[in-house]
Amino acid sequence: MATVAGVELRVANSWFLIVGLLAFVLAPRIKEQAPDVGSWAYVVGAAVAVLLYASVLLHEISHALAGLAFSMQVRSINLHFLGGATEIEGEATTPWREFVIAVVGPLTSLGIAVVAWASLGLFDDGLLRFAVASLAGANLVVGVLNLVPGLPLDGGRVLQAAVWGVSGKRSAGVVVAAWGGRLAAIAALLYPFLLPTFGYQARLIDYLMAFVLGAFLWAGASQALTAAKVRSKLPTLHARQLARPAIGVPATLPLAEGIRQAQLARAGSLVVVAADGCPVGIVNEAAVTSTPEDRRPWVSCGDLARRMEDGLMISADLTGEELLHAMHRVPASEYVLVEPDGSVYGVLVAKDVDAAYRAA
Repeated sequence: MATVAGVELRVANSWFLIVGLLAFVLAPRIKEQAPDVGSWAYVVGAAVAVLLYASVLLHEISHALAGLAFSMQVRSINLHFLGGATEIEGEATTPWREFVIAVVGPLTSLGIAVVAWASLGLFDDGLLRFAVASLAGANLVVGVLNLVPGLPLDGGRVLQAAVWGVSGKRSAGVVVAAWGGRLAAIAALLYPFLLPTFGYQARLIDYLMAFVLGAFLWAGASQALTAAKVRSKLPTLHARQLARPAIGVPATLPLAEGIRQAQLARAGSLVVVAADGCPVGIVNEAAVTSTPEDRRPWVSCGDLARRMEDGLMISADLTGEELLHAMHRVPASEYVLVEPDGSVYGVLVAKDVDAAYRAA
């Protein structure tokens, strides 16, 4: 839709659904405030819903600005059915950075609530006062709920940062905060059933929202636990250890001769090089396997090579998460590993990395 501080703003189709739902829910209250508004109450309700989501946008922008302040790459700000999310590439490198990026969102929402509440005296009874009061109430709820100590909420990331800071282990913080998120999910599901205890009758919308919120929290917490399990295996991945020896061949060399030279050199991969020895392509293993032996003398290595694009040449010293990020940026079946001086160390095959991860 737009860019904010150089970050893409994206709006999901579900956002329009929630705006319509909020307009429908708010319309009766708007008619109470302005009886003469008639069917325009739904239009006013949609406008109030957009105003509320504008404050959600400010909440997400604060996350994005905090990430940018720590020199992290912020990919996008997304508005959707349940609010918003800021997509930041990679993770904070210290507990303090994790804490700051997480806490600024709820603090922004609470700040908006305070300002809106303090300004109520400027408006007479009517639609404007109703809109400002709605803004104050909604942001108070968003701010408080987001401080609940459980992933995927911001409060979960605050708890994660605290446990990480005390224990020195990021994984411990993630596990504790994820289980906090699961407990929050159970609490959300039980919420409608507890309302009669406080003298309120649960409505259908209460059960529906409890289910949606509970499912969202449980799924987010479970995803965090899965990610923590994945991350625990990452230190075992070393590009240098997983590399296949490779030999450089000219693009015009017949595939059969390239395979013969690789077998003699006990190399597992072929790299197409220019006259000066600079890598210009990687021979695709799957293409080699699918080429019949009687055709290999007539097919050149260059015909089966992927051109050396940006991202296909990575450092042989990469390990763990850095290695996976490098592979994720440019998905491919093979990568050329290079030494710090630019010389070719070998070839990293994606399926070898996958096998090493499964065996860990």
